[in-house]
Amino acid sequence: MALQTARRSALVDQVIGQLRAQIAAGEWAVGERIPTEPELVALLGVGRNTVREGVRALAHAGLLEIRQGSGTFVRGASELAGAVRRRVADCHSREALEVRRALELEAVRLAASRRTDADLAAIRQALARREEAWAVGDVETWVDADVRLHQFIVEAAHNTLLRDLYFDLGDAIRHAMQADFGEHLTEEAYIDHSRLVAAIADGDADTAVREALEYLDEQTAHD
Repeated sequence: MALQTARRSALVDQVIGQLRAQIAAGEWAVGERIPTEPELVALLGVGRNTVREGVRALAHAGLLEIRQGSGTFVRGASELAGAVRRRVADCHSREALEVRRALELEAVRLAASRRTDADLAAIRQALARREEAWAVGDVETWVDADVRLHQFIVEAAHNTLLRDLYFDLGDAIRHAMQADFGEHLTEEAYIDHSRLVAAIADGDADTAVREALEYLDEQTAHD
C-alpha cells in the first residue's frame, strides 16, 4: 500500500510539473481554457484521478481556476502570478492604479526601443478595435479592447516578469474602468492613444513616457 501511495504521489508531481511547464511556456495563455480531463489523460498518459489531483493542486496554487460547467482556465503564468492576482483582488482600486502606473511607464519606455514589427502590428490592430468600440458606444467591448492594447504594449517591452506582474493587475484595472464609465461612453472621458502608439512605432521613448504619464496621472487623480 505504501509503495502504491508513493507511486501515485510521484505521478501527481509529474503531472503538476508538466502542466506548470506548459503554462510557463505559454502553451495555454492566461484566461485560456486548458484541455479537458479526458484530453489531459491522453496527453499525459496517466489516470483520471492523477490528473484531477494535479489540476486541483495547481488551482490551489493560483495557476488554474476550475469553473464548474465551463472547464479549467489558466489564471496565472506562475505561482507568483497567482499570488499577485489574489493580492490585487484584495486591494483598493487606487493602489492597483498606482502600481499599474509604475509598471506601465517602464513598459512604454522599453517598448519604444524593443518592439518588433509583429508587436507593432498587434498594437495597431488593438488600437483600431478600441476606436471601433468607442465609435459604436460599446462600453464592455471598449474596456476589453483598451486593456488588450495596453497588454500588447507591455508585451512589446519583452520583459517577462514585468509582463506577468502587469497582466495580474488586469482584473482590477478592468473593474476600475467599468466603474468609471458605467453604462455609457462620454466624449469628455475619451483618451487618445494614437500619439502613444506613434511614439512607440518611432522609437521615441521620451514621448511615449510623456503620453503615458498624461493619462495615468489623470486616472489616478480621479480614483
